[in-house]
Amino acid sequence: MSRSEKPEKPLRPATMHDVARLAQVSQPTVSRVLNQTGAAISISEETRTRVLAAIKELNYRPNVLARSLRTQQTQMIAVLVADISNGFYHPIVRGIQNVASEHNFDVMIANSDHLYEHEKHFCEAVSRRPVDGIIMVPQHLTAEDLDELITRTHTPLVVLGQHIQHPLIDVIYAQDKQAVYQATRWLITDRGHTRLGVVAVPNDLPPGPRRLRGFMKALEDSGLEVQPEHVLIGDFTLEGGRTVAHQLLQCQQLPTALVVFNDLMAIGVLLELQKAGVRIPEDVAIVGYDDIPEARIVQPTLTTIAHDPLDIGVKMATCLFSRIANPTIPTRRIESLTRFIQRDSA
Repeated sequence: MSRSEKPEKPLRPATMHDVARLAQVSQPTVSRVLNQTGAAISISEETRTRVLAAIKELNYRPNVLARSLRTQQTQMIAVLVADISNGFYHPIVRGIQNVASEHNFDVMIANSDHLYEHEKHFCEAVSRRPVDGIIMVPQHLTAEDLDELITRTHTPLVVLGQHIQHPLIDVIYAQDKQAVYQATRWLITDRGHTRLGVVAVPNDLPPGPRRLRGFMKALEDSGLEVQPEHVLIGDFTLEGGRTVAHQLLQCQQLPTALVVFNDLMAIGVLLELQKAGVRIPEDVAIVGYDDIPEARIVQPTLTTIAHDPLDIGVKMATCLFSRIANPTIPTRRIESLTRFIQRDSA
C-alpha cells in the first residue's frame, strides 16, 4: 500500500477488548472508566486519560444491549403524550429530557392523539421492549389497563392527570376545576359578562368534566345560566375550534364571552369568528387554557389559564427517577400550579 493510500476502516465496530488492548489495560478497567464505578479501586489519571484517548481513536460506542443484560437497566424511559403537535407538550418533553440527561438516560417519545387504541399500543410496546420508567398522559386507560401495565412491566410509572387514582402510580396534577371557576368569575365580576358560553370536550376526555364543573359552578354562584346552544363540544385541536366557531355563528345570539378548554381550540374559534367579522373582545371575549406559545402571537393575544409545562415535565421526571432509585417510597400526588394571564382577547 502506498503512503498516499489511507488504511481501510475496520469492518466491525470497535469492542471493549479493542479499547483495552490499545490502552494496554484490562477490560474491567475500561468498564470502570466508562461507568465511573468501582470507587474502591483507584484508577490513576494517566490510565483514565489513556483509556479515553483509545475510546476516541477507535470511535468506541458501548453496547447498550450488553450493558442492560449486565446491569438489568436499559437506561431508557418511555414517554406518552396526548398530542405532540400541541405546543403545550413541547416544554413538558423538554423538562423530561433535561432531567433524563442528568441521569444519562435516553427518552423514547410516543403520541396517542387522544385515542384509546394508541394508548393501548403504547402499553404493548413498553411491555415488549422493556424500559426503566414510564411517563404518560393517559386519557382513556382504565384502572384495569394500568394494573395490567404495572403487572407486566414492573416498571415505575408517573402520570399527568388528576383523574388517576392508583396506589402504585405517582401523579402530577393541576387544580383545573378551580382555575376555570376563577377565570369564569373574573369574566362575570370584573368584565361584567352575563351571557357566557363554553367550548368543552367530550366527557371521556378527563379534563372535560372537571373544567365544565368549574365553569357551571361560577355561573351558579353568580346567579346566571348558560343557554344550551352556547355549550359546544370541541376536540382539543385548532380545527375543532374552527368547527365550533361555525356552530356558534348559527346561533340567534352570540355569547359575549367564551371559556374554551384549551388554547388550540380558543385560537381556532378566535380566527374563524374574526373571519366572519366578529370583533374580539368587543363582541365576544375569549379565555383559553394552557398558555401555549401561539397564545402570545395570535392577534389579539389570548387571555388564558397558564400551566407551567416545563415545571410539569421536570416534576414528572424527577418523581420518576427518585422512584427508579428507590422503588419502595410511598406514592405521591404533586400539584403543578396554574395562573391566570390577562391579555387582549378578554
